[in-house]
Amino acid sequence: MDDILVGKYVVKRDRYYTKDHEWALIKGNKAWIGITDYAQKELGDVVYVDLPQVGESYESGETIANIESVKSVAPVYAPLSGTVIEVNEALREEPHLINESPYEDGWIAVIELSDPMEVEDLMPAEDYAQLLVEVIKEEKGESVKLDFVEEEESMEESLEALPEEELGYEERER
Repeated sequence: MDDILVGKYVVKRDRYYTKDHEWALIKGNKAWIGITDYAQKELGDVVYVDLPQVGESYESGETIANIESVKSVAPVYAPLSGTVIEVNEALREEPHLINESPYEDGWIAVIELSDPMEVEDLMPAEDYAQLLVEVIKEEKGESVKLDFVEEEESMEESLEALPEEELGYEERER
């Protein structure tokens, strides 16, 4: 799945987003949730994560966790309503995973959705990326552009795909 780059921030296309910079990766009736690349960079070095309790239920928009960084403490809002069925225990010992890998290793919790239709209230990646362009312009006074990054193929694979006459050299027998 391709990523979208908004300046120096990555937006994963396979997720849904909130205006508060949380993401949700939906698989069936479950949602993995976390904070965006933009959010983690704004927080700075994460030093502690107050994880939710397994079995607790949250409504969309309620504080589900708190992230403490060297700069501040920030709430994480539940992007969707549901019951926590799993938390990322690794964050207790390695909260920096949120900085290093906000979309993969730095997920916060998995919730079982109570109302899957709420997903319609979230932004697809393209809409979130556009919101980010506006946020960066307003808050930082910077103009950024969107870059759509495709899965990288190796240089060798891309050269093999070209006909020999386009390579600019002929292979010689040795």
